[in-house]
Amino acid sequence: MLCREPRGGRSALFDGIEEGGIRAASSSSYTSHEINEHENERALEGLQDRVILLKRLSGDINEEVDAHNRMLDRMGNDMDSSRGILSGTMDRFKTVFETKSSRRMLTLVASFVGLFLVIYYLTR
Repeated sequence: MLCREPRGGRSALFDGIEEGGIRAASSSSYTSHEINEHENERALEGLQDRVILLKRLSGDINEEVDAHNRMLDRMGNDMDSSRGILSGTMDRFKTVFETKSSRRMLTLVASFVGLFLVIYYLTR
């Protein structure tokens, strides 16, 4: 049978520990725990700063995208109105060319040449 010495096992377990040793050991582990907590808090603050920065950046991107969408909508509306004006002008040209009136044709060509010369001399 195994015969244990209760006194010997106990002394082997606590061998080398002085009276203040237990407190010192728990104090040093508590200090390392505090250090880990402090590092975690600093890392958490850094992450919070990054999250705030990314939130602002995404908000700015959202505002920029909205502004560009509004601008593109206005450009689309302007292009539609220009298309309407140009189609009206083309319809008038078709009407002029379908009549085959030489006098109207001469007037039209002379008007274009005169308009071109006026614009040319004004820009010069």
